[in-house]
Amino acid sequence: MTSALRSSASLLAGIAFLTICSAVSASAEDLQFSIYGGYQTAPHSGVDLSDGTSFTAGWEGKSFGSPPYYGARVTWWLEDFNKPNWGISLDFTHDKVYADDDTLAKAGWSHFEFTDGLNLITVNGLYRFQDPARRWTPYLGAGIGVNIPHVEVIRPEGKTWAYEFGGVTLQAQAGVDFKVTERWSTFVEYKGTYSRIDVPIDSGVDLKTNIFTNAVNVGVSFHW
Repeated sequence: MTSALRSSASLLAGIAFLTICSAVSASAEDLQFSIYGGYQTAPHSGVDLSDGTSFTAGWEGKSFGSPPYYGARVTWWLEDFNKPNWGISLDFTHDKVYADDDTLAKAGWSHFEFTDGLNLITVNGLYRFQDPARRWTPYLGAGIGVNIPHVEVIRPEGKTWAYEFGGVTLQAQAGVDFKVTERWSTFVEYKGTYSRIDVPIDSGVDLKTNIFTNAVNVGVSFHW
């Protein structure tokens, strides 16, 4: 892991810790806990190894296969600061990508996945468009965080099967929340992520790739 990535990880961990501490001390009605699942895909991306190997990987999401795609977040709406439409969220997403058969054949590898998973932890700013006359509320969000992929590579030179720190992740989302009761709501959203992955694999080789994901999520929220 480079010193720059270590610094980024430490900074983001500190932001996440302060966000959680602030949320815990916030008024109860300001907190929202959410879980979600959905359909996630990823377009092709280039893969570069420090030994000179380079190829383009085609990715499959297999959202509903085991382990499934899912996520969870806690959101603190800034009611106490007279900014009820603004919020801060700490979001965990279990993305995953599988190299397709053509990619494996082209690379000469038997296994190449980030499926347990491509784990993302992000701190996000949110804005919601509230209207007391309706039960539905659109919202937008964007944030930054880190990715911790489970790197699964089996190739003639060796095998890698471990969680690694991958690098920085960017996230954007847009959705609609539907109020069911005073405490419960459901939501539908689009979430896009960009993850820069730089990880060690077998034989002292480093692997680099940039993964974009697109997901349509459906979830449920509890308003404390």
